[in-house]
Amino acid sequence: MKIWIDLDNSPAALLFSPIVRRLESLGHTVGLTARDNAQTVELARARWPGVAVVGGPSPPRRWAKVGATVDRVRGLRAWARRERPDVALSHNSYAQIVAARSARIPVVTAMDYEHQPANHLGFRLARTVLLPEAMRDVNVRRLGASPRRTRFYPGLKEEVYLGDFEPRPTVLEEVGVSPDGGGPVVVARTPPDRAFYHQFANPLFLEALRAAGSQDGVRIVVLIRYPEQRSVIEGLGLPDCRVPDRAVDSRSLMYAADVVIGAGGTMTREAALLGARTYSVYAGASPAVDRWLERHGRLTRLSAGDQVLPVRPAERPALDLEALRARGDELTEWFVQATVEAAG
Repeated sequence: MKIWIDLDNSPAALLFSPIVRRLESLGHTVGLTARDNAQTVELARARWPGVAVVGGPSPPRRWAKVGATVDRVRGLRAWARRERPDVALSHNSYAQIVAARSARIPVVTAMDYEHQPANHLGFRLARTVLLPEAMRDVNVRRLGASPRRTRFYPGLKEEVYLGDFEPRPTVLEEVGVSPDGGGPVVVARTPPDRAFYHQFANPLFLEALRAAGSQDGVRIVVLIRYPEQRSVIEGLGLPDCRVPDRAVDSRSLMYAADVVIGAGGTMTREAALLGARTYSVYAGASPAVDRWLERHGRLTRLSAGDQVLPVRPAERPALDLEALRARGDELTEWFVQATVEAAG
């Protein structure tokens, strides 16, 4: 069987890495496409040098986004007609979903954010919709998915690939931070300002950075999503702040951090699952997954920037890597079986 996996954003390259390995170990062929957006292609090529690049970054204006998506649908449909896959799989890549359906290819899509307006498109076109257990109380019919086509997996998507995690001991040095001595380390991930679901300013993120930077000795590393965010961060004039200019091992960086500040999304949840003291400054409606993490004491949602203070050195038990791997294997198998079954 040939499975087509589309990587629409940077986290998708991480998510599907163990899934691709498992599919190939079972004798299936995997074809991969990726959108040239943020660090998606860089991360994809590090794992699959032959990945086909289709489409580019998301432009700032809404109608330009629509045009870029339509162009990508055309490119993906042409790829699918050449490669003739048996089933399409993604984490809600809307362009792939439309392209696959137009080519009469069964679609499996996963999603973990119920407030994305485009869910209605993906969920209505997909043969199978995969959602985390944390979303079981969400009314999926309102999102365009029927209960018959919806399957809930027992965990969070980040747990699938955290099973691959091996802490990189040199990660702080690689971003210019001394691992010995100095004050606590704060790692921050900028908001997804170009996303359809995030079309509003998020001053709380900058307030939290300023607050952290106001404490003597605090060292800050900011992972940006888009080039234009660099000048904004550098313009804050924080006394000890670094903005890496290439993709870094973000999971190791967050594991090494004393505090992680995220604007919601995948990296924020990764940090929480890795046991870091994690704050969310997400400005939209709180997703079910984040509420689950809050209930379990793994995530704190800020309402004011100075709530990050004081920034203290982390005190947490050593990470149980074997438990992470076992959990990752379990969820990988779940995704693989759901995809193979959907192909009929």
